[in-house]
Order: sequence, then structure tokens, then C-alpha cells
Amino acid sequence: MCVALPGLAISTEQGQLTGQGLEGFYRAGRRVLSRCQVRIAGREPTAIQARTVAADRARFVATLRVSPGSGPDPDVVVERIRNADGTERITLHSAASRPLRLPVEVALGTDLVDLGAIASGRAGPELPATVYASGLRWSGLGGTASVTADPPPNDALASAGLLRWEFDLAPGGTVSVELRVHVEGAGPVRAAGRTATSPLAPARAAGDHPGVRALLHTSVEDLQALLLRDPVHPTDTHVAAGVPWRCGMAPAEALAAARMALPLGTRLAAGTLRTLARAQLRGPAPQSGMIPGPRRDAGPHLPPSYTGTEATLLFPVLLSEARRWGLSQQETEELLPAAERCLAWLRTTVGDGTYLGDPHPGGPVRCETQAHAHRAALLGADLLDACGRHGGEELRQWAGRLRTAFREEFWIEARGGGRPAAARASDGRLLPHLGSAASHLLDTGLLGGGNQASGLLDRAQTEQVARLLGGPAMDSGWGLRGLGVKEAGYNPFGHRSGAVRVHETAVAVAGLAAAGYEKEATSLLRGVLAAAETFGHRLPEMYAGEQRTEGSTPLPHPAACRPAATTAAAGVLLLTTLAGIRPDAPTGTITLRPVRSAPLGEIGLTGLRIAGAPFSVRVSRLGLAMVEEAAEGLQLGA
Repeated sequence: MCVALPGLAISTEQGQLTGQGLEGFYRAGRRVLSRCQVRIAGREPTAIQARTVAADRARFVATLRVSPGSGPDPDVVVERIRNADGTERITLHSAASRPLRLPVEVALGTDLVDLGAIASGRAGPELPATVYASGLRWSGLGGTASVTADPPPNDALASAGLLRWEFDLAPGGTVSVELRVHVEGAGPVRAAGRTATSPLAPARAAGDHPGVRALLHTSVEDLQALLLRDPVHPTDTHVAAGVPWRCGMAPAEALAAARMALPLGTRLAAGTLRTLARAQLRGPAPQSGMIPGPRRDAGPHLPPSYTGTEATLLFPVLLSEARRWGLSQQETEELLPAAERCLAWLRTTVGDGTYLGDPHPGGPVRCETQAHAHRAALLGADLLDACGRHGGEELRQWAGRLRTAFREEFWIEARGGGRPAAARASDGRLLPHLGSAASHLLDTGLLGGGNQASGLLDRAQTEQVARLLGGPAMDSGWGLRGLGVKEAGYNPFGHRSGAVRVHETAVAVAGLAAAGYEKEATSLLRGVLAAAETFGHRLPEMYAGEQRTEGSTPLPHPAACRPAATTAAAGVLLLTTLAGIRPDAPTGTITLRPVRSAPLGEIGLTGLRIAGAPFSVRVSRLGLAMVEEAAEGLQLGA
């Protein structure tokens, strides 16, 4: 998978694009080339290695024996460098002891079908080709695409979709062909993450654990690969939800990823917030102030949830925390009216009640929705106070009432300490199943002076949730399961009913560490790092929640996006959690609350960004954090 949105290339490890399944080059969700098969001397080379070189680039190596009597050793090496922007360089290296004359054929084809149709099995037949310039061209309802070759082929056969060359290779010689896919009416792919104006700082990690460097490097690369520009406001960027299934904006995921990526700077957060502020609903309707979003499956026990609710509650949280990380006062005030509308929607929707329910009448009152709403109220109040706006005290008073009611009415007492309810039904019944949504109860949000906001749980309840999340029912050894193994409906592949979701695992790790439950946080962290190694450090958004055993590896989920925005950003959150970085740029201070047990040994993080300047920190094997680079005037707080 090569990704630099809006460009995308998908193939098997064989390297050949056969037109089967999802294989092909894509531009903005449409397959512009489905088949690209190389034959040399009438045969397909033998594939021997496929490797991801970068998020947007892959290298495929194959070999061929063409000399008679050469024994088992190949004498031609075929290297293919494929880029997400629609280019591919095919290079032949000769290791033969005599000159070679090699006929080379590249078979091309496309259907110009959109990704959704391909995924649902509705891909059409290949379109007829015509000879065009130094290659071939196709036209259909999906537009017009062409492939040009450098050097131009000796023959171009439209009826067979073939380009042919005859190459002479001296002993030890090399020859290359570059193919380039063009879409009529569109310019070259300008990937937002591959420019000097990328909003993400090029952070790096190093340390005793061999996986930290690769995890952070891949996380940053994948976030860059998923960047999209607002077509009307091209200076504003946000991340697509994931590849290949969700290559567009998903508001809740975009906000969550931007929040976890704040250590890489505030520019992604600002672009995401501005883009979504323009989509915010206005007018007198009950939804006024909401940020719309699609429904999301919530597993076997609950109806689908409304991601618009989550996005609306995340908006003021991200703005408040981005301000702490260094978002300018001017940008904060520019975005403040949209945040106020989100908070007004919250208060209007709750009305005289206590809980924030589903928008659908009669829907459940979800545990994680109350966690999101409580955090939004407290951080929103902090934001309003800092900007001299009214309404902060009213939000705090409601958050206090919610906190009191939640601790009494959302907790299920039982032997062993009890548990939080997953939801309250419309008739008041508590739904008792234990899932990863409970991790959001530990994500309270960052206030000034390095302080975390109050949570919905009291101290004893927090300790019990920590014990549950760190127990064998939830901790698979590879990360946090979406549903406990003893719950009805558990399915290790269920994307909301048992699979490990990296985003929620990272939320749990950060929340557990902040609350002082380092043992549980460390176990989940080590599990994700072990899984990352098996996935080449490009973690999918989810994988099976089967129990880890000696010598086992996590099972991929067939429908998972990889890369995915929240997963890539989760890699940033997991590693920066070890240093416990809590900035307060408006007051010029930063607090460090590292994980004292130093579970990964010494770790150094460089190239982060706080208050618009590079920031580097090192955590020793004794769990002591030291600032090595920071903005001028930034003081270390208590």
C-alpha cells in the first residue's frame, strides 16, 4: 500500500498489478490503472521481495534466468519502484557474462471505476485502449486516463493493451523504463504531506527499546500520507480517516487524530478545526452548532452511535488543548465562535436534564458520550474564561451535577469491585457489558499548569476501571480488546466487539499513566509495541483480540484501514505519554510527568513542537525526564 493522498497504489507482494480485487493506482478514490504486468523474454520474473520504503513508496525485486546453461543463479534482477503519485520505475540489472538482448512487455488496462464499486464487487470490464503519445489512453464514464512511458516503447498495441521494448544490456549493464499515470483534467498529485508546508513536525525517537524509532517514524509518515487539503481553502489540511476504505474526511476521527498529534505542532489542529467550523450546522434547528458526521456501528449491545455528537464535543476540547500546546491567540479567537456554538448545542441538548443522550429519541445514554461531554464542558469552560467570554461557570456547574449523578447512577456494584455501565437504556436499565469505551473515562483532558481536568469517576472507581482494563478479559497481550472475553457477543474479529483498536488502547495507556496506574499502562503499551513489530510498525486500525501466546502473532482484520489516521496518531500519543509532556504555552511553562517505571528504558524524543518551537525531551532509565531543547523562555513547571 503506497499512500500520498489523493494518490494511492495497492498491490500484492508479487508487485504485478493484475486488476484483481483492489489492485491498482487510484486518484481521489477512482482506479485510474488496474493492470500493470511486466514480462521479460516472454516470462514473468520470479518475485523475491516486497518492501515499503516510505509511506508513499514501495520497492519490489524479482529475478530471471535468461542465459542457457547458467545454472540455478539468476542473471537478471528486475527492480520496480512504485509511488503513490502514479509513477513507477522498472529497472533491469544484468549479471550475465555476455551481452543480452531482452524483449520487455508491459500489459496495461483499467476500468476507471470508483473504489466503492470495487469494494462491493461491482467493478466493470476493462475499457478499450487507444494509442496516445508515448503510451496508451482509456476513456469511460469515470473520465479519461493515460499512461506514458520514458523511453517511448518500440511498439504500442492498443488492442492488447501492450507496450513493447527491445533492450540491449551489456554485462553488468542497467536499463530503466518510467511509467507515469495521467488523469485528464487533473494536474500532478500534490500530496499535502510531501511539501515544505506540511503541518507536522518531523519528530524522531531513539532509546533502549528497538521499536520506538520505527514506530514514531512510521506514525509521522503515515499521518503525512493521509493529509488532505480543503479544496476551497488549500492552506487548511486535515487527515483522511484511513486507506483504502475511508479516504475522505471523517470528522470525529480527524479531530481525535489532530488531538493526539498535538506534540507535532498545532497546525494540523488549526486546519482541521477551521475545515469543520465551515461545516458546522447553523440556524434555529435543534442540531444547530453540531458538526455532522456519519453513524458508527457500536457492537452487539448498542445501536449505532452518532459520530456527529463525538465530533461536536471534541471540537472545543481540541481548541482548548491546542491553545496549551501553542496555538496563537489570534487563531484561538478566530475559532472560538465555532467552539461556543458546540458548547451551546451541548447545554441546549441536555436542557434541564443531567445526561447527554443520543440524538435519536429513546436512544441510550452512553458511558463514553458522558465522558466526552464532561471533558468538553470543563475544557470549554477553561477556554471561555481564558478568552474573556461568559458561560464557563454554567458549564462547570453542569459538569459537577453530571459527575455526582454518574458516580451514583452509572456504577454497577458487584463482587470484585463493580464496573461502569456501558449505557443506560431509556427505561433506566443499566447495560453492564465491559468494553474499551470505558477507557474514555480516564481521558479527562489537559488544563493549565500541567493539571488534568477532573474525571467522572471517584478515586475508588478509577482504581477499579484500571484493574479491569489491565485484567486478562480486556488486555489481550497485543492491546485492549473492544469487548471483554467473558461478555456475550464477544468476537475477536468484531470491530466493536472484541478486536483490538489501537486508538482506544492508546487512550487507555495515556489515561492509566496519568492516573498513576503504570503497571496496567505498561502492559498495554508493550502489547501494542509487540504488535507493531509484526506489522512492520505500520499498525492497522484494528486486529483480532485473540490472546497472545508464546510465538504467536496478532491476526490482521480483513476490513481494517492501514494506515489509519487515529492509529498513526496513537503512535505519537503512546510514546509522548512516556515523557508525560503537559505544556501551558500561554503561561510559558511546561510540566513533565514521566512514567516513573521507565518501561521501555531510556527514550529520547526530538523534533516535537511546543509554542511554535522545536522541543526535545529525554527520559532516563530511572524515569527522570530532562528537557534538552525548548522555546526560548519556556520554563519547567513543578
